[in-house]
Amino acid sequence: MPDVQGLPDERGVALDEVGIEGLRYPMLIADGQGVKRETVATVDMSVSVGAEVKGAHLSRFVEVLHAWRDQLDQASALSLAEDVRNRLGSSSARVQMSFAYFVERQAPVTGARSFSEYQCTLSVGASDKGTSFLLKVRVPVTSVCPCSKAISDRGAHNQRGYVTIEVEPEPGAQIWFDELIDVAEASGSSPVYALLKRPDERHVTMAGYDNPVFVEDMARHVAVVLRSDVRVTRFRVRVINEESIHNHAAYAQLGWTATTDHRDV
Repeated sequence: MPDVQGLPDERGVALDEVGIEGLRYPMLIADGQGVKRETVATVDMSVSVGAEVKGAHLSRFVEVLHAWRDQLDQASALSLAEDVRNRLGSSSARVQMSFAYFVERQAPVTGARSFSEYQCTLSVGASDKGTSFLLKVRVPVTSVCPCSKAISDRGAHNQRGYVTIEVEPEPGAQIWFDELIDVAEASGSSPVYALLKRPDERHVTMAGYDNPVFVEDMARHVAVVLRSDVRVTRFRVRVINEESIHNHAAYAQLGWTATTDHRDV
């Protein structure tokens, strides 16, 4: 059959990205313990197209994704991007996958087990110059207001907060979602659990009250931890509180890129 996309183009215009986006696809994602978790990812895939090439063979994106769908971890994600680049004969390729990532948690007192859900994004690229890798997590936490605690005779207002961390590791360094989730949860007054029995709820409530934090505190906590990690090339953190007694949300954010001195530590 005729391959129209394989024909040459004479307009002399190269394209930075050509691909597919918004594809929903079942995946098996490895967690930090090496256990594979089922999820459904929303996938964007693209390649660069040279000035002399008419178009990309879009069906090949899905073929490559299907071949790698049951073995996704950091190493295989990079191989996936390289496979896309090779299969489509392009100088560069990019793959982004967003999905619900499930981690089994134990309640703090009773030890009751349940799965907590975190929204995660994995972005990988491959080109003639090498590969790129980016992790992003959005983690729910509880935050108790330090000001409210200080001025109130009883109690303090608390709210659901979300800590979003985006990290680019050093080339070859191993960082996975579980570590970033732990950093985010440690920044809040208390983690959020899917399952709590009454002794657990009592513990979480009192622990949060004993550890009040502003959004600024949470953002700074994450920054201190990640700046000291020599595996991190750059990061961005954004913390937002859905305020319980105000008709607005509160947020804090910052970005950071490693210096040469940092990498030499």
